[in-house]
Amino acid sequence: MESIDSKSEKPVSMIWGCELSSERDSYTFQVPEEWQCEQQLALRTICLGEMARDEFHVVEIVLAEGGARSPVPLATLKPSVLPMATLMGVELTPPVTFHLRAGSGPVYISGQHVSMMSNLSWDEEEEEEDAEEEEPAEESPKKPPKGQVDKKGNAAKKRRLEEDELRNNVSLEDPLPSKGRGVDCARDAAAKK
Repeated sequence: MESIDSKSEKPVSMIWGCELSSERDSYTFQVPEEWQCEQQLALRTICLGEMARDEFHVVEIVLAEGGARSPVPLATLKPSVLPMATLMGVELTPPVTFHLRAGSGPVYISGQHVSMMSNLSWDEEEEEEDAEEEEPAEESPKKPPKGQVDKKGNAAKKRRLEEDELRNNVSLEDPLPSKGRGVDCARDAAAKK
């Protein structure tokens, strides 16, 4: 795979998912060879389907990176104990094979397929930025002289100060307004006993 300069790449993320069951106990995530960009699969969740039996369901990952490697368990799920697991930080480079080692499923695996796609419009964006830098900057809005006060800002400040004052003047001894009958009913019931 050929790496392209990071400035000319942008990540494109797509939702990905697969199902493992007794009918199809393995799934291989791979990308076409003509895709000449970096690929990654970021796993998010693994969960049991509603028809899963109350037994242990073990899902393992078989990485296809050169040589024979032993499978790595990803999750062990059981409907009555742990029907779903959140997977954070599990980022794999394809091809990757998921295998249902134990259980009958269905087990659903979901995540994000992230591709670093060539950003062909990079040169255009760079030219636009250069053009913006050449244009004179707009003048900032003028502040009123010291003697004059901006009326809009002053009214908002005054309102905020009044609200803060009201909040600060509330005493802890003041009874809180009761809502509904809940507070009074509880007192009446206690008094009757």
